Amino acid sequence: MRYYSNEIVFRGHPDKICDQISMALLQEYVTGDENTRAGIEVCGGKGKIFITGEVTSNTGIDIVNVTERVLSDIGCHNNYEIINNIGKQSNDIALGVDTGGAGDQGMMFGYACDDTDYFLPKAMIILQKLAVKYDELVHSDSRFLPDGKAQITGIYNDNFKLIKIKNFVISYQNTEQERQETDKLLIDLATDIALEYNVEIEKFHINPTGKFLIGGFDGDAGLTGRKIVIDAYQSFANVGGGCMNGKDITKVDFSAAHMARRIAVNMLRKNNLKWCEVQISYAIGIAEPLAIYIDSDLGFIEPNQELYNMCKPNNIKLLMNHQKLDMKILLGLDTLGLMNLRRTIILNNLNTQTIIDNSLISDG
Repeated sequence: MRYYSNEIVFRGHPDKICDQISMALLQEYVTGDENTRAGIEVCGGKGKIFITGEVTSNTGIDIVNVTERVLSDIGCHNNYEIINNIGKQSNDIALGVDTGGAGDQGMMFGYACDDTDYFLPKAMIILQKLAVKYDELVHSDSRFLPDGKAQITGIYNDNFKLIKIKNFVISYQNTEQERQETDKLLIDLATDIALEYNVEIEKFHINPTGKFLIGGFDGDAGLTGRKIVIDAYQSFANVGGGCMNGKDITKVDFSAAHMARRIAVNMLRKNNLKWCEVQISYAIGIAEPLAIYIDSDLGFIEPNQELYNMCKPNNIKLLMNHQKLDMKILLGLDTLGLMNLRRTIILNNLNTQTIIDNSLISDG
């Protein structure tokens, strides 16, 4: 018997608020200038929201207005001093990016498995769906407040398939009125979602400290990029370490993570795999990846030169521009857009499909 845990945070979690502000600001810049270069960082807490980073763009935006709009959409109050400390991208970085090179060094991972129609683990999807439903509760029932998180400790068999949930932890901010009723609502909701995947829950831990009234920036500080494990695969796959929020397409932390996910899904479907994990690595200013590593339940799969070409930043940008990313999908609970099934198999609808399919497996 194996125990394994994964977690998610809700939209009103301080770190996730910062992620959403970073992405909303990026969206506003990109809407006005699709060639915007941006790496936007947000830190919030104790009555202040500090916005910094680098932006090079031909459009101007109302940073305060966008920030307050995000707070309102999440369900938070707007009583914060918003400090704008954004500067321009370094010319040294631009030297490499302007010629089509990667915007940074690093490694990015993509993952897919055959557990669900989303090509993701059951426990991950259960938490994603719970977080979406919780956001709906926040906007429909005044007893529920935006901050919170949830965690599953699952019981897995030798093939790492989820058999049962041993512990389901939900910590949620609320008005502390009618707690017995609000707790039951969440227990019933989580139970119903788990049963969609024929998974039973042995035990719930609801607000284990006993009370969760103070939350968001009033309870803790937040920072963009501090939830990168949750933003990717909730620990079911490796994590490269680079934040994806607030970064334009030239930043491979963001774009190559999407590409790696596409490759993993395509490989899974094409070769009838149980799971597939893809790593892509880059050097700043160099277009071609340093390495592409594809692992699966059948072992290592050799990528060919065509795939290396497709993973150059300008080619990824071309692919993503076809997709016309809707940043609202990415704002809160699903940075990689993993739950939007249309996005995970979008390659089927692009003219580049044949090129990518032919490049997924080595000629050898």
